[in-house]
Amino acid sequence: QVQLVESGGGLVQPGGSLMLSCRASGTISTIYLMGWYRQPPGKQRELVATISKGGTSMYADSVKGRFTISRDNAWITVYLQMNSLKSEDTAVYFCNCNYGYWGQGIQVTVSS
Repeated sequence: QVQLVESGGGLVQPGGSLMLSCRASGTISTIYLMGWYRQPPGKQRELVATISKGGTSMYADSVKGRFTISRDNAWITVYLQMNSLKSEDTAVYFCNCNYGYWGQGIQVTVSS
């Protein structure tokens, strides 16, 4: 079992930056992939970015060049650095582990 807790969300103006953190606990040794998903208002949940145990990362086209996913070497914390934020980035962001574990979600609102 892995537990995930997100932090760092909030309100930011268009063009601004925000960093999300996801802290994992439990059987961390079983983690091979972590990622961030988001669910915009009235829409389905979508993939934002993932990072593998080997450090390989991938991004949705909509965030490439603006978002960066990273992790600490102990696999305890995964980060999502979000730059040049747009109104369409407004969503509840969820941390995910091995596709099967989810955090509770955290709100990110991009608005002036």
